[in-house]
Amino acid sequence: MQTWSSVPVPQVPGTPRPLRLFDTATGEVRPTAPGPVARMYVCGITPYDATHLGHAATYLAFDLVHRLWLDNGHEVHYVQNVTDIDDPLLERADRDNEDWMVLGMRETALFREDMTALRVLPPQDFIGAVEAMPEIVEAVGKLLASGAAYRVDDEYPDIYYRHGTTGRFGYESNYGAEDMLHFFAERGGDPDRAGKEHPLDALLWRVARPGEPSWESELGPGRPGWHLECSVIALNRLRMTFDVQGGGSDLAFPHHEYSAAHAEALTGETPFARHYCHAGMVGLDGEKMSKSKGNLVFVSRLRGDRVDSMAVRLALLDAHYRTDRSWTAEALTAGTARLARWREAAALTSGPAAATAIAGLRDRLADDLDSQGALRAVDAWADEALGQGGTDESAPGEIRAAVDALLGVQL
Repeated sequence: MQTWSSVPVPQVPGTPRPLRLFDTATGEVRPTAPGPVARMYVCGITPYDATHLGHAATYLAFDLVHRLWLDNGHEVHYVQNVTDIDDPLLERADRDNEDWMVLGMRETALFREDMTALRVLPPQDFIGAVEAMPEIVEAVGKLLASGAAYRVDDEYPDIYYRHGTTGRFGYESNYGAEDMLHFFAERGGDPDRAGKEHPLDALLWRVARPGEPSWESELGPGRPGWHLECSVIALNRLRMTFDVQGGGSDLAFPHHEYSAAHAEALTGETPFARHYCHAGMVGLDGEKMSKSKGNLVFVSRLRGDRVDSMAVRLALLDAHYRTDRSWTAEALTAGTARLARWREAAALTSGPAAATAIAGLRDRLADDLDSQGALRAVDAWADEALGQGGTDESAPGEIRAAVDALLGVQL
């Protein structure tokens, strides 16, 4: 699958700071410790609708991770999937009387446009579940052969994963059994499926039903479960124990728990990732943003209204990535005003020395992506430049480079 275009990332003067991130599995902010190549997997979209601001906030958070690693001299191998076959996509296509493939291709193209506009650095590998089908089939076969999976005795003998196979299930999310059952049912699971050995066993291969798309394989015609696609796509490109698995907080369970469990059962190794990182949810004016409420704010709609994408980026960064927050008109107004002020200051022929601001920018981002603190560091420089001025002719250019490289904002 084609990824989107990248942008050049400037070199920043001064000393980089090693990145520390909160890890959901341990409940601690810990150093990331990548080798020469930092490896990151971020779960991608199910392309049945346009990119909303919740998606954007998540991808901006992991874009900061990408940029901090680049600043520290690492090459970054970033992988992202697209769930281009799954129930929500089929349901939306059926509702709108549209071909599911056409719908998926159109929304994926729009997602790429949105990411380009927001200046999110692209993944090296952008992989759809459909193109990874042979890899997924092979993995299901291995799990069946090892006893980690079984077929239900039913008219439709679907294949399920025995969730307790590794003896570590639950370590990533740290949820108890009651919460697991609740979220499994709420987030795409099927705890009440007849024939399963345990309510928490997760679907690996759905046997073909009349009217549904399916793929021929040695497993019989069918299509994959959601969680396994990420296990396989990540394993086959990043190998076990890559540096960061990322996504929204609603993916901590069940999606990330099962994708880790599947990979660990396939390889006999642990852990799947060194850090499991999750971004908070974005609401609208104090209410949860959801398709059912019809209150989603789409990046493409803001772009269509000629809102500067850099103002959107700044508005979303003015909150810690792990916090749930609301999108409001005031947030966008503040982002627009900040962008204008920064651009005015960066356009000066000279200004106060940039070293303190750049050090503050790095310090805050390196501390679990404190983007709010990072914005304040640049605010302080801009206020001084526009108020008291300065004589350092290199400072405005250095600030432009640092804001571009570390925050992804073009001044």
